[in-house]
Amino acid sequence: MATAGPNTDDGAAGTSRPAEPPGAPPRSLLRSVGRSTFVMCAAVALLLGFGFLWFIWRVPAQEVALEQNADGIVALTGGASRIADAIELLASGRGRRLLISGANRATNSNEISRLNPEFERWVRCCVDFDRSLNTLGNAIETKRWAERRGFRSLIVVTSNYHMPRALAEIAHQLPDVALLPFPVVTDRLRAERWWSSSATAKLMFSEYVKYIFAKLRMGLNPSASAGALS
Repeated sequence: MATAGPNTDDGAAGTSRPAEPPGAPPRSLLRSVGRSTFVMCAAVALLLGFGFLWFIWRVPAQEVALEQNADGIVALTGGASRIADAIELLASGRGRRLLISGANRATNSNEISRLNPEFERWVRCCVDFDRSLNTLGNAIETKRWAERRGFRSLIVVTSNYHMPRALAEIAHQLPDVALLPFPVVTDRLRAERWWSSSATAKLMFSEYVKYIFAKLRMGLNPSASAGALS
């Protein structure tokens, strides 16, 4: 009578492991690649998380009191109170001229004077406009304006959450010009924490992602921005 010998297969008794298809990578290699991918994704997520906290820390929580004047003032449009605050700075003598960057085609001195009649005198004499469409365009037009007028220092007026990216873009275009931030903080952002509102949290994270891509673009191709719209 035949006797059954010991089962030398790694699988259960009476069964054998299916043969791997010819040319297929070893399972150990696939497991190693999977673990490496997981670790890499976790590291990237952790890095992004810490980076976002650093970005939030850089966003000014309150408006600042300027301690010095500048040659010019630039206001980047797109948020409440930016233009009005910039005109007040101009009227108080903080700068000699004001550039409203990214203005709508319908926005001109007449419209600004109508909305701010108490500042009509300064609007008529000392306010310039450009029609740039994004933050990079704002920075390029600011460069042209500042160089044309020989300005060596600028007060930058924009929303607080937009300030890190705006300063990075303008500093990239004008590395030898001193930039003084004047962040505009809305009543909503002043009254509530960013994490208490999903809309505010989404706004902050969106701006953080835009900031990362802007810094990557500047780092990978340092000379491209300066000549982009020349």
